[in-house]
Order: sequence, then C-alpha cells, then structure tokens
Amino acid sequence: MTELTGKRRILIADDRASSRELLRLILVRAGYDVIEAEDGLAALEQARAGHPDLILLDLQMPGLDGYGALAELRREDRFRTLPILALTASAMRGDREKILAAGFTEYLSKPAGPDLLRETVARLLGSGPKS
Repeated sequence: MTELTGKRRILIADDRASSRELLRLILVRAGYDVIEAEDGLAALEQARAGHPDLILLDLQMPGLDGYGALAELRREDRFRTLPILALTASAMRGDREKILAAGFTEYLSKPAGPDLLRETVARLLGSGPKS
C-alpha cells in the first residue's frame, strides 16, 4: 500500500503504451494506485523503488521479457511471495502450466476483460482496493 494514499499499488509492465493505458484506466477506476514500466528492466527498477502490492508483467517485451523480469524479482526476498500476474497475447495450449511453473502467481490472456482483470487482481491481493 502506498503510504500517502493507503491504496494498494499495482505495477504494470508492458511495452505497448496502449495496453498500459487500458490496464491503468481499469485499475485506477477500481481504486488502485498504478505505476508503469515500458519493459522488463524498467519493471525491475519500478518494483524496487515503488513497492507494489502486485505486478502485472507482459511476457513479450524487448530487452528483458516477462520471464526474465520474474526470475530477477523472485531472487529477492521481498518479491518471493508477491503476486505477479503474467499477461500474454499469445495463449497456446500448455502456456498456463509453463507460466505457473516459471513462478508466476497467475496468468491472463490479453485482452483481458475489465471484470476478469478486477476479479483476478482482487483475488490475488486477498481483497479489493484499500482506501
């Protein structure tokens, strides 16, 4: 939770600005604080500096992809149990198992509907946004 607002903070990492904008809009309207990163390296920086309560990672980003960012985050104690949700536009048979085996908490295919996104985030956080 952010110290100033008391709201839960979510980090969105996606290389597509339009995807970040849509996710941000849905989550802000649901009562969350949102921080953003345009790739895996920026996601690591934002996660370390921004203290998110949950991270949404696109799997396919230039430089450091979602799998690489996840691996780096899970090496640090403070991120070992943090909910990290994988987002991917290329959902194939067997992807869910591969994604969860890599260490992601959950997986959503893009575009995820607003209701499903809100429900999944609330479930992973153990409740809805705090205010």
